[in-house]
Amino acid sequence: MSYLSKVRESNPLVHNITNIVVANFSANGLLALGASPFMADAHEEVVDIAAFSSAVVLNIGTLNDYAIQSMVLAGQSANKHGVPLVLDPVGAGATSYRTAVTQKLVNEMQITALRGNVAEVANVIGESWSIKGVDAGEGDGDVVVLAESAARKLGCVVIITGKDDVITNGYNTYIASNGHPILTKVTGTGCLLSAVVGAFLAVSEGASLEAAVEALSFYGVAAEIAAELTTGQGPGSFQIEFLNQLSLVTAETYQDKSIIKQLR
Repeated sequence: MSYLSKVRESNPLVHNITNIVVANFSANGLLALGASPFMADAHEEVVDIAAFSSAVVLNIGTLNDYAIQSMVLAGQSANKHGVPLVLDPVGAGATSYRTAVTQKLVNEMQITALRGNVAEVANVIGESWSIKGVDAGEGDGDVVVLAESAARKLGCVVIITGKDDVITNGYNTYIASNGHPILTKVTGTGCLLSAVVGAFLAVSEGASLEAAVEALSFYGVAAEIAAELTTGQGPGSFQIEFLNQLSLVTAETYQDKSIIKQLR
């Protein structure tokens, strides 16, 4: 059974501590997929919620000290209870504050998967890569080498998204090539992707790399279909149809359209 089918069958609870820009879109995307979103950041309850969740997703898009402490509490609770933990280091490298917070999080908890663009991932592990706002510059480095280095250093699956997505545990590496450029015209598609990765990890039974690869490819296939159905209509129509396709794409359709290459 595909991980997609397992998500829809088991309806995993995904606890999100995310940013104010994307909370609604992330929740609706998880619901469309077949998962159950829980959006909560109160210090008084995040430990308990993380403990009974199927996955925890931390997103630093709109940072403040209260949210950081919520993330630490939830992340450490997830670790204690064996719950998969995803970190989305939005804008790491854009300011020294964001970079320091991200490094604090990876030092104080064991994440299962790190999902970001190339500049964000580079800055998490102290490498330099150009960044403006929350968008990565092109840079001149080898993205695959960077991803593998980060995965080995952090002891987790690392996902670097871009025109082609790199997914690696530091030793086995895949390239997922589905997707569409219009994804970059809708705020929160990367953040929702991190939440979707959390849902897939929730049903992975320890096969985190394989589940993450399927999550990335499925997400890209859904985007391709949505873009085709809304050609010429703009990003607003695409956004709605993308939510539809997260619900409608079957495992069979995904497998037929998926473009995945294993490098090693």
